[in-house]
Parts: sequence; C-alpha cells; structure tokens
Amino acid sequence: MDVEGEDKSDYLQIDQIVEEDTMDDLIRDRFRLSAISIAETEAKKNGMEIAGPVVACVADLAFKYAENVGKDLELFAHHAGRKVVNMDDVVLSAHRNDNLAASLRSLCNELKSKEPQSDRKRKKGSAKREDKASSSNAVRIPDL
Repeated sequence: MDVEGEDKSDYLQIDQIVEEDTMDDLIRDRFRLSAISIAETEAKKNGMEIAGPVVACVADLAFKYAENVGKDLELFAHHAGRKVVNMDDVVLSAHRNDNLAASLRSLCNELKSKEPQSDRKRKKGSAKREDKASSSNAVRIPDL
C-alpha cells in the first residue's frame, strides 16, 4: 500500500487500459487511412472524384464491418470449442455471400494442397480410436 492508501496494482491496471485504448485508436486510425487511400486510388483509376466526408464515412463503415466480422469469427471459434479462429470460421462468416464463400473455399483448398503433408496436425483421438478398434473384440460390419 502506498502513502495515500491506494494499491499500486490499481495504477498498473489503469496503465494497461490506457495502453489498450491507445493501441485500439492506432489500429482504427491506420485502418481508416488505408481505406481512404484505397478509395482515393480506385476513384482516380476510374476517373472519378470523391468528396472527403464521403471517403471518411466509407472508411468508418468498413471499420465497423471489420469489427463485426471479427466478433463473428470469435463467436464461431468459441461455439466450436476453440480459442483460435481458423479458415472454417472465415468461410462460415461469408455464408451470406455465395461468391465470396466460394472464393474463400477455393482459397482454403488451394492453401491446404500447398501445405506439406507432414506439417498437418493429426487429431489426438484418431490414433487412439484406431488402436482401440484393432485391439478390441468389436466386430466391424462392412457396408453393403
């Protein structure tokens, strides 16, 4: 405890919150700048002019959309019992847009085909199931 009776851990927590807010602001600003740059580049490419407030509005909408997609991805992973978002979650997030979902599926399949076979993780339970099936007295009935 300090002289004023306040705990130093309170100050550390406040510092962490301020640092997180600063990082959030930095990410938001960089995203907006990138969106503005892309919009202006595309406008020039198409021989158009876009008013500054319109570009800023589009950048804000894009950021809010990205936040919502991020929350959806987090929820999909959590629902599947995982702490990490994977490609299946990303494909699922595009389920309302058939063209985007198809593009993401083909990209996912392409990435999986390029991945070396030895680097793929093997499920822990599959080896145990195979061992149990071969060592147990269970009789496997062939499909007809």
